[in-house]
Amino acid sequence: MEHYLTVRIVHGAAAVLLMLGLLVHIIIMWRARGADNELLARKLRRTRLISLPLFALLWLSLPVSGWWLTHWAAIPLSQRWLLVSILLLPLFVPFGLLLNGNLSRWQALALAKQPASGKQQGFALAWALTLLVLMLAISGLMGAKPV
Repeated sequence: MEHYLTVRIVHGAAAVLLMLGLLVHIIIMWRARGADNELLARKLRRTRLISLPLFALLWLSLPVSGWWLTHWAAIPLSQRWLLVSILLLPLFVPFGLLLNGNLSRWQALALAKQPASGKQQGFALAWALTLLVLMLAISGLMGAKPV
């Protein structure tokens, strides 16, 4: 298989895995919010220790593989769709950190056997949905490229 095609498949798979993983975790956390505190704390711990670092690795692979794709395809980096997607990518860091902090507080409350407020649950949902919308916007820009 050609290198360009391999990197393109890996790049697309990383983007799809990141979007699907975020969506699945949103659904799992939202369904578990009313469950037993111990079960909720276990799911939150697993999410923070395993899933979020894996999502970070997937996220970090996107600019690297994207750069290689544009380099091999000889696409100039000055195109507007590419610049906008490059500018959207760093927004993952603050929203990911906000989500991690919110999940950390939610986990601490679950371990203390206290219910999380609706406001805190809403913020966790908002940060996760913001990450999903960012990923969809970047993927939309990549899919609608004029080249």
